[in-house]
Amino acid sequence: MIQIMRADEVSTDKILNRDIRAEEDVSRIVDEIIARVRAEGDAALFDYAEKLDRAKLTALEVTADEIEAGWQAVGEEFRKTLTLAQQNIAAFHRRQLHDDFVITDQPGIVLGQRYTPIERVGVYVPGGTASYPSTVLMDVVPAKLAGVGEIVMVTPPAPDGSVKPEILAAAKVAGVDRIFKIGGAGAVAALAYGTQSVPKVDKIVGPGNIFVATAKRKVFGLVDIDMIAGPSEILVVADGGCNPAWVAADLLSQAEHDKLASAVLVTDSEELANAVAGELERQLERLPRREIAAASIAENGKIILTDSLDEAVRIANLIAPEHLELSVADPFALLPSVKNAGSIFLGRHVPEALGDYLAGPNHTLPTSGTARFSSPLGVDDFVKRSSFLYYSPDALGQVADRVVDFAQREGLDAHGRSVAIRFEKK
Repeated sequence: MIQIMRADEVSTDKILNRDIRAEEDVSRIVDEIIARVRAEGDAALFDYAEKLDRAKLTALEVTADEIEAGWQAVGEEFRKTLTLAQQNIAAFHRRQLHDDFVITDQPGIVLGQRYTPIERVGVYVPGGTASYPSTVLMDVVPAKLAGVGEIVMVTPPAPDGSVKPEILAAAKVAGVDRIFKIGGAGAVAALAYGTQSVPKVDKIVGPGNIFVATAKRKVFGLVDIDMIAGPSEILVVADGGCNPAWVAADLLSQAEHDKLASAVLVTDSEELANAVAGELERQLERLPRREIAAASIAENGKIILTDSLDEAVRIANLIAPEHLELSVADPFALLPSVKNAGSIFLGRHVPEALGDYLAGPNHTLPTSGTARFSSPLGVDDFVKRSSFLYYSPDALGQVADRVVDFAQREGLDAHGRSVAIRFEKK
């Protein structure tokens, strides 16, 4: 049964499971895996595939024939769905592209900024209890638009050594260059350090379990990463006019991800709160992933009663959820007050699942309260900014004394000397 609480009882510690640090034993295991992959390369990856995935592989890389077989296996309708999703994601993220700029408004001075894509990116796609072709699209399409030179995808194999057709089909639509049948911390280590088969990348993106997240944290600095993702979260702000069955269904859409996932309803209607609580119990009985969703609702689910929708938004900003649904009569009136959220879903006909799969905005989002200071995955995650500057001899002469003085005040005489020497008479 979900807990119902008043707004004055709210604290982030009580609402969401937000500790995404690895336990000491997880950290130790990940250290061992990384060290072994660095030392043994492919041999370690084959061994981990057999031990952890129960797959006895003869090759790590997915072949072109396997990709084509996956493409054919998913059927024409799903191929059309993947193509539509790819087009929507591309249309949205294309607006994030930046233009270089040059400033020439002072004589003898040229200043500017240019964007260059990351050369090689690794994309981690989870396997296990669910298949995530949507992750492929969301992580790869922005990288392609940014101009990344090579995209390397890793995903755990099934016991028979195969990769799910839906994942291969999504990779084909998105434009992945190479795919490897490796998962867990070993896959992250392979991408970070390279092996005989797996190329070393410059950045690793994509969600995964605690072992994947811990490995990403440990290799950060050698390579870049997108974020350390915690359990999935949804917060629904709803008024009394909502259909409680819809609200319950939206909460369960995230609860079924993981027992640690958090589903929270904030409402100014006690009647709706009680109705949603009842709906959750009824709908749980019909879910194939009932055990996972029920544990999530019991341990991390909350219904918070407020005196107003303004107070509801205040609480939403305090929690800074991954997904925020404004399921109210006039969501656009509340939107300007939202300060902290990964992605915002406006109105009663915009379930979070629409954003997961088809609408276009990215579903790789900040979790664990990090929406207070970070953003969804996008084109910016796959490019670098470089500034450039040019001064003519006369332009440098105009400011030379100021630069020398500045350097001396910082106690860095060699800095100043590098300017002054250019104007010494021989």
